[in-house]
Amino acid sequence: MPHSNSHLNDYLAEKRAAVLARNAAIDAGTAQPAALQARVSAEGRSGVRRIRIRDHQVISDSPPDFAGYNLGPSSPELQLGVLGSCVTHIFLIQAALRQVPLTSLEVEVSGVIDPRGGKPGHEATPIWPHHIAYTVHIESPASRADIDALFLAVEQTCPILNLLRNPQNIRAEVKLVNSVASAPLRASTEAVAA
Repeated sequence: MPHSNSHLNDYLAEKRAAVLARNAAIDAGTAQPAALQARVSAEGRSGVRRIRIRDHQVISDSPPDFAGYNLGPSSPELQLGVLGSCVTHIFLIQAALRQVPLTSLEVEVSGVIDPRGGKPGHEATPIWPHHIAYTVHIESPASRADIDALFLAVEQTCPILNLLRNPQNIRAEVKLVNSVASAPLRASTEAVAA
């Protein structure tokens, strides 16, 4: 874990200015919701998933024991990484707002996925990642009370953490391209709290 000569606090000053500017736009009524979009395509010979978000690309793949080539993390692993990234980012935002100095910050996320989930004899085993936990490693000269308040603020405001904790309806639709099928299949599924 990096420490001592960290420039993290220099970044926190930049982050504070950006967060204060964003909050000012919210207060002024000029901030608007941001549309989020990701597109994922499957590669023909490998099944590798190319995730495209804005101008970025991430590769997702399965391990060899599931007909993958191990060219990237699996979807459940990416989900843990996304949670860790969001928790880390919200720690930075809240530290910047609260002016809590950080020498180093690292978030470790763990979970379990069981391939037997939902199969005979394992009907009660979740098919989704479960037993998700995260540990935050912080080096800071701040008081324990300041760190505890920082942690509470992160727990309350982290979008992905709260998405995972609060089930929601997800709209789904299948569009057949160059197909003789006449109507798309529509579904609405409700996430189940683990």
